[in-house]
Amino acid sequence: MPTDQLTDAPFLNLADPTFSVQSDAVRQAREASWFAHTSYGLAVLRYDEVSKLMKDRRLRQGSWAWPAHNGVNEGPFAHWWSSALLNLEGDDHHRLRRLMNPAFSPKLIGGLVPRFQSLANELIDEFHDRGRCDFASEFAEPYAARVIAIMLGIPESEWKKIAAWSNDIGLALGVTLKQDLAKVEAALEGLYAYADELIADRRKNPGDDFVSRLVLAERDGEHLSHDELRVSLVLLIFGGMDTTRNQLGLALQTFMKYPDQWKLLAERPELGKAAVEEVMRVNPTVTWVTREALEDFEYQGLEIKAGTTIHLLSESAGTDPRVIEGEPFDLTAQRVPHFGFGGGAHHCLGHFVARSDMSEALPLLAQRLKNPTIDGIATWLPLSGNTGPIFLPIAFERG
Repeated sequence: MPTDQLTDAPFLNLADPTFSVQSDAVRQAREASWFAHTSYGLAVLRYDEVSKLMKDRRLRQGSWAWPAHNGVNEGPFAHWWSSALLNLEGDDHHRLRRLMNPAFSPKLIGGLVPRFQSLANELIDEFHDRGRCDFASEFAEPYAARVIAIMLGIPESEWKKIAAWSNDIGLALGVTLKQDLAKVEAALEGLYAYADELIADRRKNPGDDFVSRLVLAERDGEHLSHDELRVSLVLLIFGGMDTTRNQLGLALQTFMKYPDQWKLLAERPELGKAAVEEVMRVNPTVTWVTREALEDFEYQGLEIKAGTTIHLLSESAGTDPRVIEGEPFDLTAQRVPHFGFGGGAHHCLGHFVARSDMSEALPLLAQRLKNPTIDGIATWLPLSGNTGPIFLPIAFERG
């Protein structure tokens, strides 16, 4: 790329509260250049470059220093964040991932599918006769929380407590982390207590379930320590809740824009898996993945200095016209892989859980909630970073 194109690359103000990854400004920037300068380093906008840099070993997970950036250098949250698989690198990351991987076996998750289906129908039954609901609070949140409860083997009746704690931990991802720290750490304490109880029980009474597999995990004589187990269980609860809850709401939003595809999904429930992939390509809850340069290097003529923050815009890459042909949203189309679960060494370990529970829920929703439309004023998290619905009132015809 010529030098003038590098220096004249567009600027995107990611610090603007109104910034949207789906804005015309982002689309125009993507046409002008493969990257943009931002208020927080660089933003990579096109599919091929995102795909390559996602796996580039000269970059590390970029969120590891988030607590320190906000003046939080010690305490329970700082420890949890620095110890979680999400923010580990090198041998530590490889060891933990290798020990945890067997617990996420497709066979184990597949055995839970009938329960996911009955749970989805049970929740729909509660509002179906009304012909309207707040989809966020009446379906997406309880479904996500109860799926986690099912996986962990704790009473599903505890879902509201789990959801509340997960929501409070989510405050740690905002710029108000310092002032919300007490609430975040109280939620951590609550989830740690659950984790400690589960670990103790499975050590005494192991079975063929998810938590038992983590507790009993062994590779070359190594096991997960108690601290590693509790840190990982809290990450699973928070990450699983956040992804499924937000992504289901974003799925409904997307299908309301493409009602022919909602009707197709109702007629062909086997397209449930394709529906998850297509929604996460065009409307992911994780709108960008952050990396940090470990060393100075050059990429396509651009000099990148060590410590540079690089945002890989998964939404922009997933809708890049250079790799996407035909209709913008089509459950039957062959597509390139999306980046909704990240990629490279940090590809989400729990992706199969999220894919399984959502691919069961969406066809049932399509069959029973015909022609859904917005029924009031919906409210949303900003369309940047991690996004999703806060309040999503819908009306529908009963199917």
